[in-house]
Formats: sequence, C-alpha cells, structure tokens
Amino acid sequence: MLSWDDEVTSAAPAPVRATPPAVSIPPSPVPAMRAPEQVFAPPVAPSAEQPVAEEQLARRVNAADKRIINGTTDVNQLVPFKYKWAWDKYLAGCANHWMPQEINMQRDIELWKNPNGLTPDERRLVMRNLGFFVTADSLAANNIVLGTYRHITAPECRQYLLRQAFEEAIHTHAYQYIVESLGLDEAEVFNAYHEVASIRDKDEFLIPFIDALTNPEFKTGTPETDQTLLKSLIVFACLMEGLFFYVGFTQILALGRQNKMMGAAEQYQYILRDESMHCNFGIDLINTIKMENPHLWTAEFREEIKALFLHAVELEYRYAEDTMPRGVLGLNAPMFKGYLRFIANRRAQQIGLEALFPNEENPFPWMSEMIDLKKERNFFETRVIEYQTGGALSWE
Repeated sequence: MLSWDDEVTSAAPAPVRATPPAVSIPPSPVPAMRAPEQVFAPPVAPSAEQPVAEEQLARRVNAADKRIINGTTDVNQLVPFKYKWAWDKYLAGCANHWMPQEINMQRDIELWKNPNGLTPDERRLVMRNLGFFVTADSLAANNIVLGTYRHITAPECRQYLLRQAFEEAIHTHAYQYIVESLGLDEAEVFNAYHEVASIRDKDEFLIPFIDALTNPEFKTGTPETDQTLLKSLIVFACLMEGLFFYVGFTQILALGRQNKMMGAAEQYQYILRDESMHCNFGIDLINTIKMENPHLWTAEFREEIKALFLHAVELEYRYAEDTMPRGVLGLNAPMFKGYLRFIANRRAQQIGLEALFPNEENPFPWMSEMIDLKKERNFFETRVIEYQTGGALSWE
C-alpha cells in the first residue's frame, strides 16, 4: 500500500520553473507562550466550604416573611414556597392547556347557515352571548396584566396570574374563532359592549375597578388603598368570573345539550373549567389577604361588598332578560333569578359573608352534572380529562 507521500511522489511530475531568488526576511519577535494549563485552565470555583457573608445571608428569602400584598421579599425569587396552593393551581392550569382551533366547528357552521337550523330566538341568544364574551376576557386580562399583577408581592401568586392572563387570551381567541367560523358580522359582535345596553351596563360596572388598579399613581400600603385592591379582587373573582359568566355559559351549554352548536359548547366547557379555576384562585387570594390583614375586613367594608353583590345579580338578571325575552331552550329569564341568587350565595359564603338570599336553591337540576357550583369537577369527566397534557386534573 502506498503512503500519502508515495501517492504524491508517484503523480505526474510538475513542470520545472525557475527558482526565485531568496529573499532575506528579518525574524519577527515571537511572544512567549503560556503553558497550556495556563491557557485552558477554568476559573477556580469558590469552595463549597467558603462561608457566605452575613449581609448576603440576610438577603435570602425566608418563606415566613412573604406576604400577598405589601411584601418586602424579592418578588423574583419563586422559592422557598409559602403559598403552595398558588403553585399547585399554576401546575393544574398548565396541565389542562387547550387551543380553540383544535375543536371542529363544521357542524356549527352547517347549522348556522341552514335557515331552519336555529330559531330567531336561538340566534339572538348566540349573538348576545358572543357580544358579551368577545370583550369580557380582554377586560379580565387587562385587569391582571396592567393592574393586579404589579400589586401582588408573592411570586407564587404572580406565577399563576401569568398563566391566568394567557388563558384569558385563549378565551378571547376562542370567541373570535367562533365568530369567524360562523361568518358573523364582526363589527356588530365586537361592538356589542358599546351598543347593547345589557352588555354595556355589566362592563361599565367593572371598568372603575380596573381603572383604580391600573392608575400609575395607585399604590397599596394604606388601609384605604389595600381595601381598594381587595375590593377589585372580589369583583373580578366572585362577580365577573364567578357570576357574570354563568348566564352565558348556561345558555350555550343548553344548546349543546340539545345537540346544537356542539363545537361552541365544547369550547365553552373548556372555558368554564378555566374560569372555575380562576375563580377558586381569586377566592384563595382574597381569603389569604384577609387572614394577613384582618384590619381590612371591617363591618363597613363588608356592607359595601354586599351592595356590590346585589348590584351584580341585578345586572346579570337584566342580561338574561335581554338575551331570552320570550324564553328559549326550555329556559326563561325568571328561572335565572333563582339561579343567580344561588350562585351569589355560594360566592359570598366562600369569602366569609353570610348568604345574601337565604334558602335559595338551584332551579336547574339538569345542570348538576355540568355546571352546578358544587359539582363542577364532574363537568369534564370525559373529553377534558382525556385531553390533559400534564397529568390528572385535581379540583381539591
């Protein structure tokens, strides 16, 4: 076998050229080379035995020092956990991720385009329903991102709020996806919160509580401002996500129960699951703030909250009357009066208030396996549990 040198030398000889005269080049100084171990040696890591300075130890976060509001610990340091319930809810939200376009809307499209597919009252219900929801979750997201988040000083809770804000974006996407799929007039649907009184009144009820927290000059730290924050949290957790959404959810789920608008109903199921978790997180947040700041829960403040509950029930009932003026799907507006009172009682009791409407019962027994507040975990016992990406959904 030839070596590389043999192969080269056995090739055809190159033409002979004249040898150029030698040029004398003065040698250039060569810098001294460091030993290889000096060139490539990694930086010396501090010894594990090296003591940490006292001032550095003093800056480490102690879980016991954390507070939901007005905390002084580093909000960038997630652990050590103090509010493990918030972290668990964050993980549960991630495990139940979904996207609207994964749901087939073909049957809904065919039904909507069929002149005899839905009655005029059913079409009005769908349009009014979407008219509220297409902007409602944007209001919730803005309240979180521009307001609530910057006033919460527990990083575990902030972590969940980030997930919640993303889920609000998914919900807005879902409603847009339904509107686009059905070929609805986008200008009419998306402007309903300006043009339809029953929708506008609900949004105008919420906006002052958003404006209070998003005001750049607003800061917690006094009993008055801390109560303002607590009031906003109660309005959004208990009244918006925990009450204002339930007439609309019931209506679309009632359509799905009759094999109508099945794609939209499936998306509302996923949205309801998310909103239930938002509501539960908000209630835990509220109750923890109360525990850490008992001076905020005054008799006068409780009376103010009760008045807001009563007003919200009335606004949602007017919305029910507007969306179903003649009754539809076996439902009518008067039936919702009892249902809204039932929900309001539940929300009030969850934050430590007495029932506002004693002895009120759920007037829709068919909902007991779907959206009954005491049995929401059963609502997703089939499709949703199969869909989860990160583990079993826990409602405890």
